[in-house]
Amino acid sequence: MSDQTQNPGSQGPIGQDGAQGWNIGPSGQQGGFNPEQQGGGYAPPPPGAGFGGPFGPFPGAGSITPPPIPKEDNTPANYQIGQHLPKIINIKVPPHQLQFDEQYFLHLLAGSISLNRDEKKRIIDSIPRLKQAQIDELIRIFEEERRKFAELSAKHVPQLQKLEKQHWAEWQDLELEQKAEEKRSADEAQAEAIRKKLGL
Repeated sequence: MSDQTQNPGSQGPIGQDGAQGWNIGPSGQQGGFNPEQQGGGYAPPPPGAGFGGPFGPFPGAGSITPPPIPKEDNTPANYQIGQHLPKIINIKVPPHQLQFDEQYFLHLLAGSISLNRDEKKRIIDSIPRLKQAQIDELIRIFEEERRKFAELSAKHVPQLQKLEKQHWAEWQDLELEQKAEEKRSADEAQAEAIRKKLGL
């Protein structure tokens, strides 16, 4: 056996050409390429070190801090639903014995974006059958609705404006429908009067 060949556990090149060899130390000693031996090699970095490079060591992944996420602006926009309604709402409230401001109530009802057209019509038609406590409660609910929407931030304003436009168009249909019903009732009453006059 050649004198150049060494037993496992010894340090030195293996082979006669002096090529890179393994640094195989005694039991319990870390192995790997030894850069101090002929041919160079790779020695693992000490534990906890970052990746090496021509510009110095790079920090480990644990030291990278992500950029902070900007906080959402939740400042209330104080948008008042119903603020663009006309001063006079052209809907007639059926005769009743209740005590409340009819125009104020109609502005609250017309401006509501929580009720659809048919629900608003049913409320108007039911007024003669309501008790005072019930109409007071309806007014309180509509006022609370306005306060809640005023607490939303500015990002919700475009959607509120879109809903307002949609509900106002539905309310105008309700006004036209009521006018058509009034005209039909007036025409029927006039026709009945003529029939009575003619003895028919």
